[in-house]
Amino acid sequence: MPKILVLYHSTYGHIEKMAEAVAEGARSVEGAVVDIKRVPELVPEDLARKSGYKLDQAAPIAKTEDLAEYDAVIIGAGTRYGTAASQMRNFLDQTGGIWMRGALVGKVGAAFTSTATQHGGQETTLIGLIQTLLHHGMLVAGLPYAWAGQQRMDEITGGSPYGASTITGGDGSRTPSDNELDGARWQGRYVAETAAKLFG
Repeated sequence: MPKILVLYHSTYGHIEKMAEAVAEGARSVEGAVVDIKRVPELVPEDLARKSGYKLDQAAPIAKTEDLAEYDAVIIGAGTRYGTAASQMRNFLDQTGGIWMRGALVGKVGAAFTSTATQHGGQETTLIGLIQTLLHHGMLVAGLPYAWAGQQRMDEITGGSPYGASTITGGDGSRTPSDNELDGARWQGRYVAETAAKLFG
């Protein structure tokens, strides 16, 4: 029974919705135990409220030590200037203790993201998160072309071999499309199936 953590940061709810889809896909694998947690928000609450942050997120706040309890960790964060949002980077920068113990070596890791525009840094953000997973000795699961949704030409859509993604629009009004959510579910299931083979 693989134990999987979907760990995310979401400012306006787009990544939260993607995280729920990733978890749904992982739970579709028989025996998989899936938790969703989020990293702490660094923006002061009054400023976050004034800026329209989605503060009513149900997922509990994670601690870095939590990661060691799982067979797979799927990380989601929005893009800021071509890299993961500082809230996620701050959290990951505090994982030195579990890195020193090799607590994630041989476990499965994956990443997903969002950007405001089509070419707003999705792949660089995913690669940056994947680099962190590799430094922890994790085995990386992307979003293979076996999921045909990323090859669609009839709509603008997220998704790349590096992981699931969504496009929010410049004003954040675009929510994840059915195709993007399908990619997130596919990746979640793929990670859970991989973890089941390794740790079943």
